[in-house]
Amino acid sequence: MKRRTFLHRIGSILAVLGVTEAEWLTLGNRYYQALAQPSPRKLALLIGINQYPKISALSGCLTDVELQRELLIHRFGFQRSDILTLTEEQASRGLIEAAFLDHLGKQAKPGDLVVFHFSGYGSRVKLETSPDIIQNALVTANESQNSQIVNYILEETLLLLLRSLPTDRVTAVLDTSYYAPSAVIGLKIRALQESVAKLAAEELDFLKQLKTQKLSSTPIVLAATSEPKQPARERLFSGFSAGLFTYALTQYLWEFTPATTIQVALSHVENSLYKLGNKQQPALLSSQKNPDITSLLPESIIGAEGVVSAIEEDGKTVHLWLAGLPPQVLLYYGVNSRFTLATTEQLILRSRTGLTAKAQISKIEGANPLQIGQLVQEAVRVLPRNINLTIALDTGLERIERVDATSAFAGFSHVSTVMAGEKPADYLFAKLQEVPSSYGLFSLGGELIPNTTGEVGEAVKLTVQRLAPKLSILYAAKLWRLTENEGSSRLPLKATLEIISGISPRVVIQRETVRTFKTENSIKKSLPTPIVPIGSRMQYRVENQSDRPVYLILLGLNNNHTAIAFYPWETPTEANIADTKPLLKEVVIAPGETLTLPQTNAASQWVISGPASECEQQLIFSTNPFRETLAALSTAKYSTAEQRSIDPLLNPLDVAQALLQDLHNANALKTEMNGTAADSYILDVNNWASLSFSFQVS
Repeated sequence: MKRRTFLHRIGSILAVLGVTEAEWLTLGNRYYQALAQPSPRKLALLIGINQYPKISALSGCLTDVELQRELLIHRFGFQRSDILTLTEEQASRGLIEAAFLDHLGKQAKPGDLVVFHFSGYGSRVKLETSPDIIQNALVTANESQNSQIVNYILEETLLLLLRSLPTDRVTAVLDTSYYAPSAVIGLKIRALQESVAKLAAEELDFLKQLKTQKLSSTPIVLAATSEPKQPARERLFSGFSAGLFTYALTQYLWEFTPATTIQVALSHVENSLYKLGNKQQPALLSSQKNPDITSLLPESIIGAEGVVSAIEEDGKTVHLWLAGLPPQVLLYYGVNSRFTLATTEQLILRSRTGLTAKAQISKIEGANPLQIGQLVQEAVRVLPRNINLTIALDTGLERIERVDATSAFAGFSHVSTVMAGEKPADYLFAKLQEVPSSYGLFSLGGELIPNTTGEVGEAVKLTVQRLAPKLSILYAAKLWRLTENEGSSRLPLKATLEIISGISPRVVIQRETVRTFKTENSIKKSLPTPIVPIGSRMQYRVENQSDRPVYLILLGLNNNHTAIAFYPWETPTEANIADTKPLLKEVVIAPGETLTLPQTNAASQWVISGPASECEQQLIFSTNPFRETLAALSTAKYSTAEQRSIDPLLNPLDVAQALLQDLHNANALKTEMNGTAADSYILDVNNWASLSFSFQVS
């Protein structure tokens, strides 16, 4: 298309949207160059806004755009020239809608793949034509000259634009929300208070024009939240901020070959969001019933933890983009961790900053030249032994309160404090909003953790001292969460959480080490937020499809932060004696065998008890016995009267540290990494797997 033709064609659109030609041309030649290319059948428009006029800034929206762009290029085969990004002041209402029409609407053809992404504030606005109706809207970067008018894009407008595209392979990701509570504890939310101002006349005219068009497409719209009053949040990670939803979604799509239904993908994403400290439930906004995820199928069925993004002149040092690593793992991903390329060469991690890292190729004779765009897969995970539980002190605390809290938390080993928003943290220490107030421990998403509240009027130090048992549990859970590797493990294992009822068990959640199974065998079951009724009899069905025996440990959190474990009690050969110490045995699954956990007999039943709660459990497998873990489990004083299979974990920190040591002991590379082994845990993906399950009890 000639430049003159382009300007003439876009002119009428700009007029309707209230955009001058000069404003449009400030985007430079990027847009024209994209239009000048022949259609590669893959187009994307990515919007990210951190800086708003007269509104407090967000922090993670530009990272969201980067996360999406790198995913689309390296995992889904998009060309850079066909991904248009509008960020900061470029992302005005008129320019966004004009870019949508010309970059997506006029280029897309039937069968083409189109992706739209928005990260920024959302809000609710009343329409002048229907003052009783409140509509959701995306807050754009440009401020109206009239303070009584807002330059928002209605969610209705966006959905109509998506439906107007001539292809059915349309996916939109909206990392925003629309309801802003009056008081917020924890992570920053992407929502503004409801606006009483009028909507710009150009937006209403544009909406009216869209309603007259023929709309044939049924897009897949993935929203960051599922409830009207649920906030979308962003979080500070290791050297960068990002939207929780965007990071969790893109990380899933890096590591996994997408499952048949979107609900399975959202189940994984929600599980990740929960571990990141927020009860944010993503939603599918679509009129399709159980839509598949074909619009999100990657170029290759092989998942990855990252990609080679640049190569230095020596040809041996590479820059990596590591957005495929689980978020909770990335922060502690250590030097000397290893990755493999499809060409079998290994890369050794030398340094890391945020999502980027430097690595060197291992000395292999006849190694193939490295290339930008090569996917990298995790081979060896190196984790430091000196990991801390980090507590953020809320900015609403007075200076003396922060000083007292810092002093009190310093009394615990493996606990450190930071100011909220300045460095990554695991939990938040803050005042409750009730008056008169007390102190408590919160998730980063602002949820009060049960049994962590001090008495009204109680001193900060006294409240913190009461937290000792809870801090031990939270620290232990942080350690065993660092073992998660469903995407990268090379042990072919599958686990199913089932409710035992009637003739055949009912599947609640399925998980598998996806890199070891063929696509056609991939798991097709799982729903976001599976609900298990109180009183249900439960079991895990575990399949070992490897050629080696594997050993199993189960750890978890019940009722939001009460530790539990599976106890494999050994059945004595002789009659029980009252004072005999109970013994624990290894749970081992032979090659090709399937095991139910616990065994289906009356003595070892696992029955879900009340009250309503949220449960998270981790199934951890190793090719070596869990000797130290079982020894730690055995040291606690357990009653011999009632030996239930799944019971409270009395010494969670000892058990978690022993678990990491057992996984470290299973690594055959320890001898050649002696310098690293002294102060690190070294975990080999060939010898361990860790699958995570989250569900609600009600």
